[in-house]
Amino acid sequence: MTADTSTATDYLDQLTTALPELNLVRVADWGERLAQLGTDGRRLLVAGNGGSAAQAQHLTAELVGRFQTERPPISALSLHAETSSVTAISNDYGYEQVFARQVRAHARPGDIVLLMSGSGRSPNLLRAAEAAHEVGAVTWALTGPAPNPLAALVDEAVTVSAQALSTVQECHLVVVHLMCAAMDAAVAARGGDTSTDAEDSAPSVRPPSSVSSPEPAAERRHTAAHGDRTNLVVVGDAFLDRDHLGRVERVASDEPALVVTGGTTHIRPGGAALAAVLSARQGHPVTLVTALGQDTVGDQVRTLLDEARVEVVDLGLDGPTAVKTRIRAAGRTLVMLDEHDVCPPVGREGEAALATARGVLMAAGGVLVSDYGRGITAHTGLRAVLAEAARRCPLVWDPHPRGEVPVPHTAVVTPNNREARMVASLTSGDTLSDDVEAARAVAREWGPVQVALTRHEHGAVLLADADLPPLVIPTKVAAGGKTDPCGAGDFFAGHLAAMLACGQLPSEAVASAVEAASAYVAAGGPRSLNNLADGGSPTTGLPSARPAAGAQGAIQLADAVRARGGTVVAAGGCFDLLHAGHVRLLEQARQLGDCLIVCLNSDDSISRLKGPSRPIVPAAQRTLVLEALASVDAVVVFDEDTPEAAIHALRPAIWVKGGDYAGMEIPEDKLVTSLGGRTVVVPFVAGWSTSSLIESARTL
Repeated sequence: MTADTSTATDYLDQLTTALPELNLVRVADWGERLAQLGTDGRRLLVAGNGGSAAQAQHLTAELVGRFQTERPPISALSLHAETSSVTAISNDYGYEQVFARQVRAHARPGDIVLLMSGSGRSPNLLRAAEAAHEVGAVTWALTGPAPNPLAALVDEAVTVSAQALSTVQECHLVVVHLMCAAMDAAVAARGGDTSTDAEDSAPSVRPPSSVSSPEPAAERRHTAAHGDRTNLVVVGDAFLDRDHLGRVERVASDEPALVVTGGTTHIRPGGAALAAVLSARQGHPVTLVTALGQDTVGDQVRTLLDEARVEVVDLGLDGPTAVKTRIRAAGRTLVMLDEHDVCPPVGREGEAALATARGVLMAAGGVLVSDYGRGITAHTGLRAVLAEAARRCPLVWDPHPRGEVPVPHTAVVTPNNREARMVASLTSGDTLSDDVEAARAVAREWGPVQVALTRHEHGAVLLADADLPPLVIPTKVAAGGKTDPCGAGDFFAGHLAAMLACGQLPSEAVASAVEAASAYVAAGGPRSLNNLADGGSPTTGLPSARPAAGAQGAIQLADAVRARGGTVVAAGGCFDLLHAGHVRLLEQARQLGDCLIVCLNSDDSISRLKGPSRPIVPAAQRTLVLEALASVDAVVVFDEDTPEAAIHALRPAIWVKGGDYAGMEIPEDKLVTSLGGRTVVVPFVAGWSTSSLIESARTL
């Protein structure tokens, strides 16, 4: 009887589909950097669970021993292989800390910590990445499909776009061997001992010379911190914006229409051209890929872009360049005129212009697609180039209701809440829950992709996974009634793309973009362009917190706030040794509603959770300190292991967790949802933890 080979064929098809998706540029770069470990005293620490643990040990054996070529040994440790440490740490601190504690013990600044995970969600690997950042080590990850929490947390990741765990692990083994081959080749290139027992030398996985290896994310972060700027390519529809600023002193006598008199008219680049100018004004080298007509308006746009030092790749517009005019008075737009609503064909300049566009996109540090629905993103040849670029660098897609869907491998999409509801065909609504549901719908429609949904004056929501709670970033600068928000979305998207290109995590980049866009609006929007320094956007302080509610009990306070139509926000935790990370979390939580109630673990609860040496500060004193914060309206102490009973009593509309829970399932989420509430995550202040403070104090 002939065996059914369909299962085997399907299995091999998955493998042959996943392997070409591997980022060989990064794999080759990792191999070359591993070769350096043998010369400068640094070491490699590797961790994984289950099958990944076996592959971690396989890699370290190849480094300490040899792959195919004779060379000096390279220092490499598999953290799961020290069985006494693993069992002792797990027993004393919990399995989530099994790798993190070893990283803190063994890793030094500049060491490499490689974390291997099929899912990218293992808590012990996430804690290890955080520990590596604390000590200044470089973090790499080998994971399954992106996006996932581990890939988002480390400096650099190689992800495998396969659903079967077995396929992911087999691809990881291929990556291990390719890294070792590249490492051997790098040692040989610098004149090391290259004798081998095999007839053939190790194969090289270095990419073609025409493709430059990307700058490591850790080095990009260092660059960004020291003020250097990455090159940004903006792709999208450009037009001319005209603003007529007049005054209104009367209503027309023959019909109820405002009469605008006097004033002045100002012109500026519009659409993607405005996004390019805003990014250039922040100090980034910017190239705009667009299509302009051979007309006076097109010439005006080219001149304005040249004055802003924006390079232009013109694909050519077979028709007139669009003009949009806003009639404004008393700080508000009264009417907008669109003189060319019909979009002419794109691509008049032909294949030569497309080849130029491909060249700049392949060399980009980051890409922003600013889609205004006028034909650029529908160009078949350009879409193919954008899809290729998205695999090489972070690509942010700022969509338009009349525009195209993002290309595969887009890193982040940035719809506003109205655009998101149109994509998802949802009814209107302007609450946080409405916006989160719209972001979830966009993620499912266009995924896998992270969604940074902008909420106008309320900030933004970042959704890394449609099935997990979002990260909510409130605005730090309140927009006044007469501010001009024109260009705020372009400013946000451009800043986000630049920060991702500089190596920031999406959560960091979105928080930074919210602050920058808020400050841009507060400074006058498009009228502030001439006042922006090359170093970045204007900054302002945080709004002051609302006053506390007084001595009312927590439950009575929640009932009173709900009765007047307000939003009850709650957050939970130990808050033992209150530090800056706690304070920032609570400030952000308070901005999400009309009162903030903290659910505080009792002393016995903390002892069961953290061990007999905790808490350091008794519950009564922790309560007193929390109540003294302007952001906290009330505190309720719970004695159970989880705050479920307190949540039942309070019924918060929003339950807040810190950014260390980003990308993870939150235990209280199901209960909060069942009560009609929403669980969200807010950014955390890196480098702060109570456990680290206690450990530091003990070493003094």
